[in-house]
Amino acid sequence: MNNRDMYKAFLCLMVAFMIVPSFNAFSQQQEKPKDIYEQAEEEADRLQRLLNLEDWQVFYVDSTLKASFPAMVAEFEKMSAAKVGNSSLYQSVQDKWMEKIDSTYQRIFTKEQWAAYLKSGAARQQKARAKRRSQSGK
Repeated sequence: MNNRDMYKAFLCLMVAFMIVPSFNAFSQQQEKPKDIYEQAEEEADRLQRLLNLEDWQVFYVDSTLKASFPAMVAEFEKMSAAKVGNSSLYQSVQDKWMEKIDSTYQRIFTKEQWAAYLKSGAARQQKARAKRRSQSGK
C-alpha cells in the first residue's frame, strides 16, 4: 500500500469516526459517497436534533464545520504529498481541528446544550485527545 492509498484509507476512517457515530450497519447499499460539505450539513442537522439548536446556532455549527473540515483535509493532503507515513501525525492534526471545533461549539451552545453535547460522546473524545496529547509530551 503506497502513501497515497494509506492517506485515503486514513482519511476515510477519520471522517467515519468524526461524522457518522450512529451509522446503521444495515444500510450498506451502494450509494454515491458524500462530499465533505454534505457531511458537514448532516452533522449540523444531527446536532440540531440532538441539542434542540436554534436556527442561528445551526448556521454557526454548519459554517464552523464547512470551514474546518476542508482545512483539516488540506493539512492531510499536504502531509500526504510530503510522504508522511506516521499515522500519529495525522491523528494529531485531526485532534487539533477537533479541539478548534469544540472550542467554537462551546461559544455557540448554551450551558445545557454543551452539557448534552459532552454527554453524547464528546467528553469521551476530548478525554482521548487529552490522553494522546499527554502521551506525546505536548
